[in-house]
Amino acid sequence: MTKSDPNKVLRQLPLVAGGLAGTLLMVNRLLTPQITDSQARSDALGVIISALLILTGLLWQQVQARSPDSVQLIGSEGFELAPDLPEAVKLELAWASRLLLTNTATRAIVIVYRGKVLLRRGILGINPEVKPGPILQRAIDKNKPVYLVKLDIYPGKIEFDYLPENTQGVICQPLGSQGVLILGANAPRSYTKQDENWIEGIAEKLENTITQHLNS
Repeated sequence: MTKSDPNKVLRQLPLVAGGLAGTLLMVNRLLTPQITDSQARSDALGVIISALLILTGLLWQQVQARSPDSVQLIGSEGFELAPDLPEAVKLELAWASRLLLTNTATRAIVIVYRGKVLLRRGILGINPEVKPGPILQRAIDKNKPVYLVKLDIYPGKIEFDYLPENTQGVICQPLGSQGVLILGANAPRSYTKQDENWIEGIAEKLENTITQHLNS
């Protein structure tokens, strides 16, 4: 199901108002048998205002940011933590995942460390296991995030079978050299550069907590 742009009607209002006003002015001019000087001045002012409204509408179409189309991800909502984790790690994972779900376009989260799934939260995919494919492995090996802005266009999307099947965008954010934070979004091109920097900061904090408790 595609979610329509909520600002679409608002952006079209100046175009509609300007076009309607211009049309009414023209009709009134044609139906008036004799034009006075004052009416001519009023008509000229009306034409200018109508033109400004239309110009404003055209500018809004180009300048105002449009919300990307979002979808309802297929799957059931859940929150799963590996049962044998230390309490401090569980609390950190719960805190971080909640922030990501409530403050970004993220709707599905999977965290993997040393090949083990530590957390699944949000809309859960059918496959509970994560077998790293080339894209995910590249992010881990190079210790650099990978952002797939529109998952549908990537042939390698089949490796993300542990996310909802209609996931629109994916970020693979490394947790050091041994883990990765995987985020699934419900809209393409939905993460800003600020979001990416924020996600990187959360990942660094998670990595610090996990390594402290799981490597000791």
